[in-house]
Amino acid sequence: MKKTVCVIGLGYVGLPLAVRSVEKGYKVLGLDMDRKKVEIINAGQSPIEEKFLEKNLPNYRFTASTEEKVINQADIILICVPTPVDEKFNPDLEPVIGATEMIVRNLKKGALVVLESTVNPGVSEEVVLPIFEKAGYKIGEDVFIAHCPERINPGDKKWNVTNIPRVIGSFDAKGLQMAKEFYASIINAPIRPMKSIREAEAVKIVENSFRDINIAFVNELARSFDKLDIDVKDVILGAATKPFAFMPHFPACGVGGHCIPVDPYYLIERAKKSGFDHKFLRLAREINNSMPEYTVELLEEALNQIGMPLKGAKIGVLGIAYKANVDDVRESPSIKIMQMLKAAETDFLSFDPHILGKSTAKSLKEILQHSDALILVTDHKEFVEIHPQILQENGIKVVIDGKNCLDKDKIKDLSIIYKGIGR
Repeated sequence: MKKTVCVIGLGYVGLPLAVRSVEKGYKVLGLDMDRKKVEIINAGQSPIEEKFLEKNLPNYRFTASTEEKVINQADIILICVPTPVDEKFNPDLEPVIGATEMIVRNLKKGALVVLESTVNPGVSEEVVLPIFEKAGYKIGEDVFIAHCPERINPGDKKWNVTNIPRVIGSFDAKGLQMAKEFYASIINAPIRPMKSIREAEAVKIVENSFRDINIAFVNELARSFDKLDIDVKDVILGAATKPFAFMPHFPACGVGGHCIPVDPYYLIERAKKSGFDHKFLRLAREINNSMPEYTVELLEEALNQIGMPLKGAKIGVLGIAYKANVDDVRESPSIKIMQMLKAAETDFLSFDPHILGKSTAKSLKEILQHSDALILVTDHKEFVEIHPQILQENGIKVVIDGKNCLDKDKIKDLSIIYKGIGR
């Protein structure tokens, strides 16, 4: 008989896990405090624009609830709540603490509790474990605790919850085995046990810090090569012809999403408490955080070339989501860019075909007709496919390509000022 799984947090991480667990024969209960989201899920629809969910949720339905008492039915509990940072980049573990306290109040003895939320090394030992122990639970007997850091890439056509390899860690051998058996039953990919729960926590932080550092490197190259009149995209593609020891990363107007702009801060702050200063990580974060401002500076320079001040300029912002073809706005550079355009007193409109509710323009046609200059922030298919002739016909004078995805030469041939990130 299959066990009952309770997924706490039905977002980009928890919802695919819940659907996949249903597909693999588990009884699944979902818990989320967003009543509207719960209603949408119970109607068999996905509140998230994600191909995997849109295809599978109607066929593998489960009951979602806002009532924490559903936890007491579960043999396996998955914590999939956000782990954000505040405005000063300090880690916010309140969602993890809140979820853990709910579990303690409703725990079925012998259950496996898996923290999927990304945390710094030490959180399971220093934050999660004491909450259970304070309530009188004995780890390894009354409850088994594991960590399996989430690996979700929204919008990815190849990699999803069904086929991405995972790592797991636990406080004891039985907990590790229970976690391994569960993930092996729902995922068609290797499951790697780590020697400790702290090692498992460190894995995800390392993955995303690696990406953050490499993106910061190419962002710095972009700003340097702009001064040297070198197209950084061409250089990176040239370097990528080397079949070993090089992994291409590309510059952009900023780094968004739920992982890369956030996770390094968890390691930076935790290491600081132990007396270590992650200078490299801090510098990478500083560089990447500066890219929206650099993008607006490119806009101002381009406008100056045609004698137009930034103040009062009609600007079109193409894209609100942080990445192509999804509706995810978490940590999107578009938010910061629009804040700066507002502070500069520009006349700007925004449009995102995947987030119409947050767009100030109703259509791509409207934003093109309104604008003297465009900033492409998100490389949605709808924007990449805009023919340069359409830009000219709408009187667009300046294009800032924040994702280096447009045809630079064709745009410049039409006497439109083009500036990319390092192009």
